[in-house]
Amino acid sequence: MTDSLDPLIFDFLEWLERTPRTYADVLDVWRTSCPRLTVWEDASDRGLVHRRFDPDLGQLICVSEEGRQFLAAYKPDHRAAVAAHA
Repeated sequence: MTDSLDPLIFDFLEWLERTPRTYADVLDVWRTSCPRLTVWEDASDRGLVHRRFDPDLGQLICVSEEGRQFLAAYKPDHRAAVAAHA
């Protein structure tokens, strides 16, 4: 199931990279009641995200170094797939 979630994990990581996201923001935006749609959980299990504490913002969810490597490796494939479906 993990490979089929890669496009959503890519979107999740790109979203996190744009600006710091609080735990509450991530929970609100990426919450799901579908047991088969575990984007945030899979990204966390794969070490693609991590938590850090900011004194002003609180608990933040950030892209890890492994997550940045995933983004760099996945981006060309993602663009090609989007272009092919356009």
